[in-house]
Amino acid sequence: MSRDPATAALDVVVEAGDGWAGVVPAGGVLRIVDLHGNQAADTLFYDAHDRSDRYDAQLTLARNGAIYLTTGSVLCSSAGGELLRIVDDTCGRHDTLGGACSRESNVIRYGGHVRDMHACRDTFTRLALEQGMEKRDLTSNVNFFMNVPVTPAGELTFADGISAPGKHVEMEMARDVLVLISNCPQLNNPCNAYDPTPIRLLSWLPS
Repeated sequence: MSRDPATAALDVVVEAGDGWAGVVPAGGVLRIVDLHGNQAADTLFYDAHDRSDRYDAQLTLARNGAIYLTTGSVLCSSAGGELLRIVDDTCGRHDTLGGACSRESNVIRYGGHVRDMHACRDTFTRLALEQGMEKRDLTSNVNFFMNVPVTPAGELTFADGISAPGKHVEMEMARDVLVLISNCPQLNNPCNAYDPTPIRLLSWLPS
């Protein structure tokens, strides 16, 4: 189904390193657009009325029988129910394993000189506090548009992105869902070609 941006209830651009939080109602649709290509949009999902019931990576992987997400993938909550479903995806696959960059992981991966660089974990923490949650409420996230191949030995690698300018992923909510997005500021790996760029968010209310 092609949705007209002119009819969207939300239409915002999120700069690299910034974030967004909001509730998308049951039956509503959220589209994330990779404006310039190969950007990573780290995303967390929570039941809007029970924040303890949140996106669960392990249950989601088991439900879909795959480590990557794409059209038709169901994202499950920690209680085992459906939070949302991907209904349209022009990128092809999205990472569930790489996690969000943090200052600590940046130091381990790239060296002490990056210790003071802003990270997705910083953005998520700020958004969580603004939503009345705590740092402990942060959990495994989805990395939309991020390319994290898994080697035959089971190791994760960070590679050039497979997305392109204008690619998007679209999700329909199975319930009222609180969404937290950190538009990754990562300058140290090739997932976004070492050049973090803006993303666009659009959402439509239930029809």
